Amino acid sequence: MIPRVKICGITSLEDALAAVAAGADALGFVFYDRSKRYIAPQEAAKILDGLPPFITVTGLFVNAPRDEIRAAAAVCRLDVIQLHGDEAPGECRGLPGRVIKAIRVGCREDLKGVERFPVAGLLVDAKVTGHYGGSGHLFDWSVLTDFNPRVPLILAGGLTPDNVSEAVRQIRPYAVDVSSGVERTPGVKDPNKMYQFVRRVHLACA
Repeated sequence: MIPRVKICGITSLEDALAAVAAGADALGFVFYDRSKRYIAPQEAAKILDGLPPFITVTGLFVNAPRDEIRAAAAVCRLDVIQLHGDEAPGECRGLPGRVIKAIRVGCREDLKGVERFPVAGLLVDAKVTGHYGGSGHLFDWSVLTDFNPRVPLILAGGLTPDNVSEAVRQIRPYAVDVSSGVERTPGVKDPNKMYQFVRRVHLACA
């Protein structure tokens, strides 16, 4: 199976359309106001109005109040909610749409207890002090050896067109998630990098 590709940190219609043209299956919008890739839900909704159908729309939240999540989900018609903070398992329940929980990983110990999260998918990202994702840092993929969660595994953390093929071959994730690895500057995507990223995901499975 070819992993699905999510390009996160979209901040403009131009970048969204370029990501779709590159072959992305999903787009991510960051609703965390301390991020360099933050976008207000109302602005994200304007971008979504210009997209073709059949693209999965994900909203990323970090320790956000439930009312805030519900409001953004309604405005943007989110397909998936990605909780990328310190949320407890119980906070994953009762939200609209499917929920993904991000786990920041530095060692195997960080994977303990993940089965308690009632979610549609687990995203593993690099554990970097002061960051809730988007750091551009890799982690040691060997910590995922024999890690077989009951829900789909999504690989993130420092992925680029140069290393994603190896990541796919080694981990065989359900999906890969990239942000800084396909950018010119924070929040501004590079169309060629996005194209090369998707292309190399597919080539890794050829």
